[in-house]
Amino acid sequence: MSSEIAIDVQNLHKVYRIYSKPEDRLVQMATLGRVKRFQEFSALKNVSLQIKRGETIGIIGRNGCGKSTLLQMIVGTLQPTSGTVNVHGRIAALLELGAGFNGEFTGRENVYMNGAILGFSREEMDARFEAIAAFAGIGDFIERPVKTYSSGMFVRLAFAVSTAVEPDILVVDEALSVGDEAFQRKCFARIEAIKERGGTILFVSHGAQTIVQLCDRAILLDAGEKLLEGDPKRVIGQYQRLVNASDAGAAEIRASILDMGGIALPFAEVAVETPQPIAGEEDVASAQPSVEATTEEPVIEEDDGLADFFDPNLKSESTVYLEERGARIRDVRILTLSGKQVNVLRTGKRYVVAANIDIFHEFNNLGFGYSIRNKEGILINGYCTDNDKNITQRMFNKSDNLQICFEFTNNFNSRVYFVSFAIFATNENGRYIAHRAGDICLFRTFDNYNVTNGFTYVKHDFRITEQTVFK
Repeated sequence: MSSEIAIDVQNLHKVYRIYSKPEDRLVQMATLGRVKRFQEFSALKNVSLQIKRGETIGIIGRNGCGKSTLLQMIVGTLQPTSGTVNVHGRIAALLELGAGFNGEFTGRENVYMNGAILGFSREEMDARFEAIAAFAGIGDFIERPVKTYSSGMFVRLAFAVSTAVEPDILVVDEALSVGDEAFQRKCFARIEAIKERGGTILFVSHGAQTIVQLCDRAILLDAGEKLLEGDPKRVIGQYQRLVNASDAGAAEIRASILDMGGIALPFAEVAVETPQPIAGEEDVASAQPSVEATTEEPVIEEDDGLADFFDPNLKSESTVYLEERGARIRDVRILTLSGKQVNVLRTGKRYVVAANIDIFHEFNNLGFGYSIRNKEGILINGYCTDNDKNITQRMFNKSDNLQICFEFTNNFNSRVYFVSFAIFATNENGRYIAHRAGDICLFRTFDNYNVTNGFTYVKHDFRITEQTVFK
């Protein structure tokens, strides 16, 4: 076994016996198995994976796909039916709420008990206790039985203990979704610190952005099988196709994912260069419906000879379409206010995200939205019409062909950005996605500033004055 491998899982299989009545279990035991009174359910089916030291791996999948079962076998709280699990290094786990805590013990007593389980002496936990209590931030409740804790208190203390013991491997099962936003940010800062010191992290999350932002690789599980592994952004795209599909469409999407061969390769890098106008460039959007221009002037003047334009080589390699459920997004483009298609944009100017939509069923309401993300999948901006009564109270007829336009100011710094578009509908079961095109087009931005940090441009004024006393 290579010393670089932290977790090695080979051909892992977990089968549960499901009895329809309690007495069936007794009959099964009394007949020494000669009479079968159970059905078998395979929670995991021949799952194999290797995680290197220092990697952060995210596991995602629909409810009941086997995510928690896999983590429990990795940490040793559940035994596989067949297959092997080898873990190299001290492992700390934050699984289901309250796991590893004794409800009758106080928070302090549970801290020391968990430390002992992980192999730490009383003196070593004495040295860590104040830091654990401070991170958990539950005040005097640390001296009360944990059965009196809220779910948020459970998670705060459990995470504080799990990460304070400096594990080689940290396993987290969706527990962080319970805490408030401030605590979640503190947890992710702690996770990032574990990453920086070379720790291995394995976690389950339904937060697609979290997995794309934190993980080196992602794994998609479905019906106990590993469907896909590799680049987080590609894996998340396929997961979103699957989780938003109808029952009929899910099987077809699942088969198409399996056809990918189980590996999701990363996207090719898109170089961000200072662009130059294309000589003799023609208006490539002349055949498209024009967008009505506004009288609002651009924020900056084009006085440097550099104009926005369309680069035909700038194409998205990560477009993912969800199942069509009465509507279709046929085309999405970035246009100038005069209707010219562009994908190399100037900072400070106004542009339009224009989508051509086909409607196949009658709807008494539809919502439309778009989002802009960077190449790491982090949401930068977006908008949805949910609160626009002119849209939500409008009837949409079968065979409607529409163009939906969102006008925005390009306040993005010089990077590459991906545009996604979605159509939302509502029925008796609630709100659902009628169609979504992820990463359907991209654009890059250039500007003359080159002095701002982050993703968006904010104009700053700078001055130096004599020191004053703030009141």
